[in-house]
Amino acid sequence: LLAPSVQLVVAVIGTATLLYAGLAALAQSDIKRVLAYSTISQIGYMFLALGVGAWAVAIFHLMIHAFFKSLLFLASGVVIHALNDEHDIFKMGGLRRELPSAFWPFLLGGMALSAVPFISAGFYSKDLIILDAWSSSAGSPWLWAAAWVGALMTSMYTFRLIFIAFFGEAKTRVQKRPRARMMIPLVILSVLSVIGGCLELPAYMGNAPLFTDFLHVSLPAVHALAGSRTEIILEWLSGVASLGGIYLAYLLFLRYPEWLRGLARQPWGAALHRFWFTDWAMDWLYDRLLVRPYHWFARVNHSDVVDGFYRGLALLAEAAHGGLSDIQNGVMRRYALSMLVGSVIVLSIAVFL
Repeated sequence: LLAPSVQLVVAVIGTATLLYAGLAALAQSDIKRVLAYSTISQIGYMFLALGVGAWAVAIFHLMIHAFFKSLLFLASGVVIHALNDEHDIFKMGGLRRELPSAFWPFLLGGMALSAVPFISAGFYSKDLIILDAWSSSAGSPWLWAAAWVGALMTSMYTFRLIFIAFFGEAKTRVQKRPRARMMIPLVILSVLSVIGGCLELPAYMGNAPLFTDFLHVSLPAVHALAGSRTEIILEWLSGVASLGGIYLAYLLFLRYPEWLRGLARQPWGAALHRFWFTDWAMDWLYDRLLVRPYHWFARVNHSDVVDGFYRGLALLAEAAHGGLSDIQNGVMRRYALSMLVGSVIVLSIAVFL
């Protein structure tokens, strides 16, 4: 609060993070990599909230995110276990019928991640962040617009995963069924992913901000500038982003998948997919900016003073080893002579010192 420019940087970095990870998640084929990039994106939302001064809202989304993301990772583990360690969503399909015990928890977790209005806990936490990105005194329409686009992408990559893995034709046979003990945490987290948002009801739904009121004992409240009518409009626009992303995912990945396949065959489409799939070429950039320069410096600095000191110690140890080895020659009279000389030296020290 004492450094508004730094606070703005935090908000911009959070916004860039949620968009960057959302686009990367759209190109992944590993079920857990999609969820991992989703986690990065949701952390971006939390830092956007911190950047606009919505401290309690950031913590609220952290808690709700823990519910539905734990649910999604555990449900994906059930899928991977059932398919004998298969991670590729394009080798799944039809699991809605073959593995309903994983489908329904995954669907509830996906709805919470996508912030489906009213029936998911994520709606109440993420939409508060998007709202505060506009209405906070530290927010702006640009931050709101980026957060809104991020919400649209979140729904797209979440239901892209669901439509590809759980709908259509089965491509891999289910080999193992989840045990009852595996389902207990899924049931608990499914319930929390649905009713967790009741801790923070907006004004038009009863005005019960229990969670943020609890945290406002130690964290300052956000300074909101928007009126109640604006808040309702922004909430409805967030709902449009959530449902619109699901509908786009349905059209692109379930109804008309051949359109995207044709796009991927274009040189620029294949290059864009590869760019997003490789984490925006982050490994390539990391290798050239950090790894290779470090290796070069290590080669140049191979014979520095420090290395010379330790090489000298090693040579001294080798010389001492050679000298001591020479006296272990098996000749008894030399051993006796050594004992005599040693005794004379010890007695001389004792007498003269």
